[in-house]
Amino acid sequence: MDLTCSARGCQNAAVWSLLWNNPKIHTPERRKTWLACDEHRESLGDFLKARGFLRDVEPVGDSAADR
Repeated sequence: MDLTCSARGCQNAAVWSLLWNNPKIHTPERRKTWLACDEHRESLGDFLKARGFLRDVEPVGDSAADR
């Protein structure tokens, strides 16, 4: 299965997993995943950071969500 970037309209292959949660609605251990290509890693990460949601960034295949 090919994984694609979560940025709107992007069809590039995902190479990064942005692990996040919204502490107002998710338990602390819960992680949701956005996928990112190299081009969108920073912009997607900045969006999540600005809201206090970003927990970690890992290469695709390294996170538990990718297994």
